[in-house]
Amino acid sequence: MTFLNAYWKNLILINYEIDHKFLQPFVPKGTELDLFNGKCYISIVGFMFMNTKVLGMKLPYHVNFEEVNLRFYVKHKDKRGVVFIKEIVPKPLITFVANSIYHEHYQTAKMKHIWTKHGNYKQFEYLWKINNIWQSISVKTEKIFSEIIEDSEAHFITEHYYGYTKHKNKTFEYEVAHPSWRQLKVKDFKLNIDFRMNYGESFTFLNHVNPTSVLLAEGSDVSVKNKKTIHI
Repeated sequence: MTFLNAYWKNLILINYEIDHKFLQPFVPKGTELDLFNGKCYISIVGFMFMNTKVLGMKLPYHVNFEEVNLRFYVKHKDKRGVVFIKEIVPKPLITFVANSIYHEHYQTAKMKHIWTKHGNYKQFEYLWKINNIWQSISVKTEKIFSEIIEDSEAHFITEHYYGYTKHKNKTFEYEVAHPSWRQLKVKDFKLNIDFRMNYGESFTFLNHVNPTSVLLAEGSDVSVKNKKTIHI
């Protein structure tokens, strides 16, 4: 059964290669870290939820909104998925539903986005306010979409179709269905993030790490299925 349908649009994905030891405490039971060429990644992702429906219904004032999340990559048997450290949205009801039903780690904050077109590039920016301080991620991109090459790092980052979360001693799985995405190649990017303030002491080290890669994915229609328990 489908819980949520939406269009995810203009995803900024900022990716870091890190030592897997930083993520081991957050890996849900029954899953293991998913590596690309032996490398472990964590990503901060900003995008727009658009035309959002919960159980087939549009909730007033909850149809179009921003999200910024910090996530890493795991696998369960032959399924490849993501684990979210935190997901920030501007809608308290979304936070309540996601944390209550899916046992995720949502937080509500004031947010906004800025998309602009220029002569030979496009610019995308997502901003959110934590402790009364604005945080932001932005990219400058080419104007023409291109395919993401199979078996590339970008392909690895974008081709995960399940979400996993742990709650007490249980691990839950839910499918996130969408087609493959195209990309706008990134010419430049800017980060204004205090990782410690946003994600806690465990992720302070990201303040001193340079991203391995930065992507802008076009996005698509997405459906989030109901969760199921895979480990007790």
